[in-house]
Amino acid sequence: MKKNFLIKQYLSDKKMKIRHNYLSEQFKNSKKIFKLINDTVKFNDFTLGRYVDLFEKEFCKYQKVKYALGVGSGTDAIFLSLKALGIKEGDEVITPTYSFYATAGAIATTGAKPVFIDVKNDLNIDEEKIEKKITNKTKAIVPVHWSGRICNMKKILKISKKYNLHVVEDACHAILAHDDKKKLAGNFGITGCFSMHPLKNLNVWGDGGIITTNNKKLYKKLNLMRNHGLINRDNCKLYGYNSRLDTIQAAVGLEMIKNIHYITNSRIKNAMYLNNNLRTIKQIELIKERNKFKSVYHLYQFYCEKRDKLHNFLRKNKIDSKIHYPKPLHLHNAAKKFNYHKGQFYNAEKLSKKVISIPVHEFITKKQLDFIISKIKYFYKQK
Repeated sequence: MKKNFLIKQYLSDKKMKIRHNYLSEQFKNSKKIFKLINDTVKFNDFTLGRYVDLFEKEFCKYQKVKYALGVGSGTDAIFLSLKALGIKEGDEVITPTYSFYATAGAIATTGAKPVFIDVKNDLNIDEEKIEKKITNKTKAIVPVHWSGRICNMKKILKISKKYNLHVVEDACHAILAHDDKKKLAGNFGITGCFSMHPLKNLNVWGDGGIITTNNKKLYKKLNLMRNHGLINRDNCKLYGYNSRLDTIQAAVGLEMIKNIHYITNSRIKNAMYLNNNLRTIKQIELIKERNKFKSVYHLYQFYCEKRDKLHNFLRKNKIDSKIHYPKPLHLHNAAKKFNYHKGQFYNAEKLSKKVISIPVHEFITKKQLDFIISKIKYFYKQK
């Protein structure tokens, strides 16, 4: 039997002294969460129970939206949004070629073709290249707020309005991120899609996702689709899917969302400290932020020379360096059937060879940050 490849990764990452994985620290004292889980056992409402309702209401407050639905994952959030909007086989959906595989996967599993667009130096979709890829088959745009940095939604919405396209935001990295008008990620498109994977800024103890919308009609349809299309136990209005946020995960989310402002501010503070100390290294290029935009640093990334050697050097020094991601989406085997090829998206291919990620979460200490900085400076022979 083929083993789960993730277990080997977890064991390898565990050896790092400064890790991306901070769950042991985050859940060291989990009495309140276990109390809610015990209540779930008493109530026996494991699927779409009372804590799901409560969590959805809390999420609406934080994200300033009318409706929120807990679903199985961030991937499901994108997939269900597209299906609810009628995306089907033969349609085309525009999305960046630099993202996690789930973005393209959610599009492809609707039957539609992911139409990839190159990215800018901030790793977000290049909005200036969208219009040229629109055809009579194009039905939607899925921009990705990569690492918690908001795309140029003003331009994207202008294009979507001109061509009557749906905008489904992949905001899986971007809870509490906002633009210069303080409009939050997930509030621009017809839906916003959020992930609560264990290493997201707002996380639970497994997979979980949230769809947000201000459209009542779409909310009602999505509410059916996530739960087999059931109006009640005995009546099915449409054939839907099984993608419900578990009540146990909603209980975890209820406790974790109380800390989301602290988590966000800590990540921003750590990122700014790293920026201030790494900007003097000539072999490093920092990712520029837009003025008055709030990035929430799901990942802290920069571009560098000798990336792979630096990556290995940091890991040898027990710093959990990662590469998110070494290969754009159009170069994976899964995309071969769409006839993409190497050299098609210059910037994504170039940046994917230079980008590196280092830990930035709320449990990183100043001493640890200084250790990371010192090792990077040593690698580049800078005092």
